[in-house]
Amino acid sequence: MPNFYPSNEQELLNRAKLAAGYSFAEIAQYVNMPIPANLNKQKGWVGNLIETYLGANAGSKAERDFASLGIELKTIPINKQGKPLETTFVSVIPLMANHGVIWETSHVKYKLSKVLWIPIEGERSIPLAERKVGHPILWTPTFEQEQQLKQDWQELMDMIALGQVEKITARYGTYLQIRPKAANGKALTEAIGENGEIILTRPRGFYLKKSFTLQILQNSMTHFIN
Repeated sequence: MPNFYPSNEQELLNRAKLAAGYSFAEIAQYVNMPIPANLNKQKGWVGNLIETYLGANAGSKAERDFASLGIELKTIPINKQGKPLETTFVSVIPLMANHGVIWETSHVKYKLSKVLWIPIEGERSIPLAERKVGHPILWTPTFEQEQQLKQDWQELMDMIALGQVEKITARYGTYLQIRPKAANGKALTEAIGENGEIILTRPRGFYLKKSFTLQILQNSMTHFIN
């Protein structure tokens, strides 16, 4: 497969549309990637497969996946009813030195300003190789969606700044939530405690709630090719 980097938004979208209806095995064969037996030890494999096929070049860097196009790539596992099976990771949260951080220059706004969503079959009853890719959705937040994301972000960041990081549960936020983000529970990072002292806590990440990504999917009328 030749190296491919889309030169514009339409080229990227056209390539994503070409994948719709194909199985992971077919795409993996096309890009010459081995298929793992399961995702237990390779949770990022599907994302890597789609990134490779579409020509994304950001890897694990803080940039958007298609930096020159201003587009972030997100795969979203869905069930037979077209509903998201899991929350969607957006970015790691800096738990220290947050003074002066505003929504307009935040990493969350940067990552979510334009997203290419790739729905994928995610039910475990379907063998990994046989799972199919759905129709892509190129999404930009509406004014109302961004206002709610901004409100969630502000409230959650305020709690972190006030030393309440340990009190934040996944129930907080309407669209955005905060959850621990680490390969294992032993990884710790510094944060502000309730009395202004420095504490050690698990790293945290911003995630989009399933109810919000369902809204995005339903608004697009996406469907699978059988």
